[in-house]
Amino acid sequence: MKEWLTRDLVEVLAGLDSAEFSAVELMQATLSRIDETRETLNAFTAVRSESALLKEARASDIRRSQGESRPLEGIPLGVKDLEDVAGLVTSQGSVPFRDAVADRDSIQVERLRAAGAIVVGKTNTPEFGYTALTKNLLFGTSRNPWNLDRTPGGSSGGSSAAIAGGVISMATASDGGGSIRIPASVTGCFGLKTSWGRIPNGPKALWTMDDTGVWGPLTRSVADAALHLDVVSGVHPLDPNSLPRVKFSFQETLEDLPSGLRAAFSPDLGYAMVQSDVAAAVEKAAGLFPDWGIAVEGLDGGPPEPGGDWGFAGAWELLSQLQPLLPEHEEEFGRSFIRGVQAAARMTPELWRRMRQRRSELNAWTAQVFERFDILLTPTVPYDPPAAGGPFLKEIEGRAQPAANFGSFTMPFNLSWHPAATVRVGLSKAGLPIGLQIVGPRHRDDLVLQVARAFERATDCFRSWPV
Repeated sequence: MKEWLTRDLVEVLAGLDSAEFSAVELMQATLSRIDETRETLNAFTAVRSESALLKEARASDIRRSQGESRPLEGIPLGVKDLEDVAGLVTSQGSVPFRDAVADRDSIQVERLRAAGAIVVGKTNTPEFGYTALTKNLLFGTSRNPWNLDRTPGGSSGGSSAAIAGGVISMATASDGGGSIRIPASVTGCFGLKTSWGRIPNGPKALWTMDDTGVWGPLTRSVADAALHLDVVSGVHPLDPNSLPRVKFSFQETLEDLPSGLRAAFSPDLGYAMVQSDVAAAVEKAAGLFPDWGIAVEGLDGGPPEPGGDWGFAGAWELLSQLQPLLPEHEEEFGRSFIRGVQAAARMTPELWRRMRQRRSELNAWTAQVFERFDILLTPTVPYDPPAAGGPFLKEIEGRAQPAANFGSFTMPFNLSWHPAATVRVGLSKAGLPIGLQIVGPRHRDDLVLQVARAFERATDCFRSWPV
């Protein structure tokens, strides 16, 4: 394996610019690495033809030699299989959609390609991104490069396995309840759930009513994520929720950490159960923040536990989408997936009202937190990733673990629209990465990145990889 496959994205770009290697050589090495890890990581579900990829790589080399290179010129790109690439199947990890060829790129892919990235293929995801384990009936199970018996998380597990496993330096990811932060945490990557609207969604045939899912970077460094955001953020007419482009560069302002910041630290948000070595590592990491001028104060209590409402709302939206396929194709879906979706038929006006009330309570809680503090620190996930094929553990250290507990710390901030990132703070007793979540005020993706960069700079937290 070529050593430069394990470098940060910005370092790979530097290698291309200095002619240490060409875009053609990088693409050839990437394709070889995909083949090498197909039976172990199972990160990619589809790969474009080698001839087409090498043709695009040669064109990138020519642009660079002529001084016309773009921000991501020649970078191989993996695209999560919930996102459209023109001419490729968007299977959603679901058998009934195995032949669903996209007729255009998503807005994000369109912008990444315009910046010079070369789409290599699609990365694996659980069926419709439904769970934090990456497996499906079409493409099987993806695995964690730190321990092949464990999951790389979900739903962006194919992307996280590819990034952490030295397959590719850039892949897309999405987060509706933790699907960037969870896989980033359990594979030791950096992941940012962006503010609602920061990266445009779509275009989609159906209007999205369940307003929790966003696109965001999943990378090997904070600078990589900032570069990704610089390329893809900004308003788009096909997404009415998309935010205007900020008037600064996320990458160029990474080191501009404000002085006098105040951080709240919650070890459990008032309801989560956390593995003891995870809790200890996260608390130790929070104790480092005063070293670079961020005061930390413990936070008691928390918002309403969101797992049930989050799952039910997502199932209701999926049921509306998939109902025309039922019952003819019902047997083709994963059993647990379709059972969960069909359970949403129990929706009533009273249930909907209670869900809206609890979301309002969550919003009031976050408003109080960010009135007093600039950032909030929590664990990212409460315990080590489960087995690659599941199930989620029902008990940790003698304490019962509800299934939703794996997303206990991530789900609230999808519902509240706050930006939230995860940084690696060490390894558990099992030798698996542990993540610290950094949550910021709405629309302050820049502040979350700056705090994460300060942590990265002080701890060198992304220096080692499992390859």
